[in-house]
Amino acid sequence: MLAAAVHAALFAFLWFGIHWQSTQPIAVEAEIWDPQIKDAAPTPPEPVPQPTPEPKPEPVIQDTTPPKVVAPPLPDPEIALEQEKKRKEQERKDLQRQEELEKQRKLQKQQEEQEEKDRLKAEAEQKAAKDKAAAQEKQKLDAAKKTEADAKKKQAATEAAAETKRRSDEMKRMLGQAVGNGPANSTGTAAQSQGPRGDPGYAQKVASKIKSNIIFNVPEGLAGNPAAEFDVQLLPDGSVASVRLRKSSGVSGFDEAVKRAIEKSAPYPKDKTGSVPSSFIGTHKPKDQ
Repeated sequence: MLAAAVHAALFAFLWFGIHWQSTQPIAVEAEIWDPQIKDAAPTPPEPVPQPTPEPKPEPVIQDTTPPKVVAPPLPDPEIALEQEKKRKEQERKDLQRQEELEKQRKLQKQQEEQEEKDRLKAEAEQKAAKDKAAAQEKQKLDAAKKTEADAKKKQAATEAAAETKRRSDEMKRMLGQAVGNGPANSTGTAAQSQGPRGDPGYAQKVASKIKSNIIFNVPEGLAGNPAAEFDVQLLPDGSVASVRLRKSSGVSGFDEAVKRAIEKSAPYPKDKTGSVPSSFIGTHKPKDQ
């Protein structure tokens, strides 16, 4: 109460002081008439306003009253018990949910591992089946190749034996012509006019010359080494009179190549007697080139 009274008195004093200094004086005007004409009196100057003093700040009175301590409300035992019960129930549910999730993860992992095992097993079985089939196919191919190789080898041996016999017979025939082995009623001139006249080196020389002019690419997979045999008639100057195929090699391209080589090899040389044989038999094989 005392503080309120002091504040009220101070406020009244300040209000009175401010209004007392700021009150304007009341101006009174009076007119004075004079029979004589005179100039009017000058208007008095307006009063200069006085500056208003700044109000003094009011002193701050601190409240020293100690704050009132409010005691916290005591918890209700029933509510606390119910909350604790709910908390434990929630923990139990969370734990149960975690266990279910862990169980599902383990089950899924087991399923994935089993699927991976099944996949690897299936791949291994497929690979084993493919390897087995490939091995069987390889065995079949190897057996077929071996059979084919044996057949070619046998055919080559047969042809080589036949060629050896043919050359032996040809050599005997040429030697027989050289000594004049003709028909019983012949004079020997016909037999002597054919063949290399007992010159074995001449046949080799002619064969080498023809061989050098044969142009032929042996095809892959050619079975054996078949021979082409030609009967060649010559003129006295060594030129070719005629070429006749006596036995084909079975490869038409090679037969034509040998025929062209025989014609290209002319003129043929003379033998050791100084004359050109009237004819000879030329035999050539594609793989001997």
